Amino acid sequence: MTIFGHFSHRSEWQLVKIDFRSIFQHRCTSEDYVTWQLHNEGEACIMGMKRIFQKLKANVRCVKARDQYNSQMSDSCPCTEADFECDYGFERQIDGSCAPAFWFVPSATSRDCTTGDTFLNTTGYRRALSNNCTEGAPLRFSPRRQKCPSRAPRGLQLLTSEGTLVATLGRNVTFLVFLEEGLSATTSITVDFGDGTAISYVNMSSIDDGIKHSYVKVGIYQVSATATNSLGSDRVMLYLHVSCQLEVVQLLAPSVVLQDKAVNFTTVLRPSSVGTVTYYWWFDNKTEPFVTLDGGTSSTFSKEGSHTVTVQASVGNSVLQDQMTIAVYEYFRSHVLAFSSNLDELNPGVSEWREDIGRVVKSSTVQVTGISEEQLLVTVLPGFPTTAELFIVPERRVKHGSAEERRAHVDQLSQVLLSALNQDLVQFTLKPGLRVNVYATRLSPAPLVDASDGVHSSTAVIMLVSVVLMGLAIFVVYKFKRKIPGINTVHSRTARERTRGHPHGDLHRRPKPRGREADLAGARGCSAGLKKQRLPAISHRHQAPR
Repeated sequence: MTIFGHFSHRSEWQLVKIDFRSIFQHRCTSEDYVTWQLHNEGEACIMGMKRIFQKLKANVRCVKARDQYNSQMSDSCPCTEADFECDYGFERQIDGSCAPAFWFVPSATSRDCTTGDTFLNTTGYRRALSNNCTEGAPLRFSPRRQKCPSRAPRGLQLLTSEGTLVATLGRNVTFLVFLEEGLSATTSITVDFGDGTAISYVNMSSIDDGIKHSYVKVGIYQVSATATNSLGSDRVMLYLHVSCQLEVVQLLAPSVVLQDKAVNFTTVLRPSSVGTVTYYWWFDNKTEPFVTLDGGTSSTFSKEGSHTVTVQASVGNSVLQDQMTIAVYEYFRSHVLAFSSNLDELNPGVSEWREDIGRVVKSSTVQVTGISEEQLLVTVLPGFPTTAELFIVPERRVKHGSAEERRAHVDQLSQVLLSALNQDLVQFTLKPGLRVNVYATRLSPAPLVDASDGVHSSTAVIMLVSVVLMGLAIFVVYKFKRKIPGINTVHSRTARERTRGHPHGDLHRRPKPRGREADLAGARGCSAGLKKQRLPAISHRHQAPR
């Protein structure tokens, strides 16, 4: 034997050769060995085998030749219970036996067995891997060959390949059908997709890859599967939510409300039909939402000031949010404003444009009426024709005076505003050469004015007076026609035509809706695409009575 190394880190490598030949007396022979059997605490059979080896006797010193081989013998053992473990679906019990687990159905192993054939049915045990025992007395542990039974279908299961109950409109959904008991080859299957479409198969063996189907309308569909053979049937169903992608959610509510008065909140979705929608509402800084299945709710604010309202719309895997700030006052006045029709031609139907127009209207109103900018709030409403709502609120910095005096001051400012609107004093230039007039939808008596250039039309006044006098004359003639012979009643058709054709006859009418798409046009369904939809102007009647 040769050993190499060094005595210290600084020394060189050293080689040491040891010769043991003087210790050993002779070369080993068969008489120097004794038989030895491998065992486990006295058990000779290990993994179904007996193994016998040859080893040197104690106190024998001999040298083994290079070509000398120690003989080894092995023999298989009869199988015992220790050579088996619990089969798939079975669990070891306290007494050592194997029993079916709660989720396992032993008879399901024969569902693909053809009637008249045989199959190996498990007894709950299987021989351990690499165990070489031979069949012995405990045959009860080995699988038993049995005839394929005939039974009615049981344990029918229906699910989607994604494992969820949500599907997207227009995309294929794969349904999987499983049968725990019953012969698949002789059991027919019928799947009803809940949309008026059903499909049948003569046996379940042909649907191992699943059944594909797509839906053309959003909604909740009852999908059912029915398995039938000569001995009976089984049926299972699920409810599938079919939805499409939600693009926009908008929260609609008055921007200014009265204290301690209920306020209605509504939502507008695009597309309008997306399936089952769940709404989550947050008021101010509350952490827990209020959940509804309807796109509207109501709330009451007991404190003056600004309050934040947040809504989330959840459809399938998409969640969208909108938020707005509500101003709460004890008292205020509001007026619905209309614009000359030339504004509709430039209305793109986006919120940013409405905010810009609101700031311009507010600035023009402040310049004409002298009302403080803090007391005016303007909200341009979505839809056509373009309309807005203007709010006059109490001044926050003024705390002196009674509540009646503050209300009277707001009413006075409201009259000043109406007077300016009636005289077409509130106007603004949208672009060079395009002037837009602002007026109230319900005006108080005031002189007729020309909406095109803001100059008083004397012709309109004269014609209006003429029509009134002519009407009075016709009334007198009609009243006394029996007393004045020869005089017949004549209707002034010419006067009516002149009045109907007056250039200012439609001055204070709201502009007719145009064919442009509204800001939040809905759709009948996702598959039909987004269609144009005109939303009416929203007017909120929350102001206090006079």
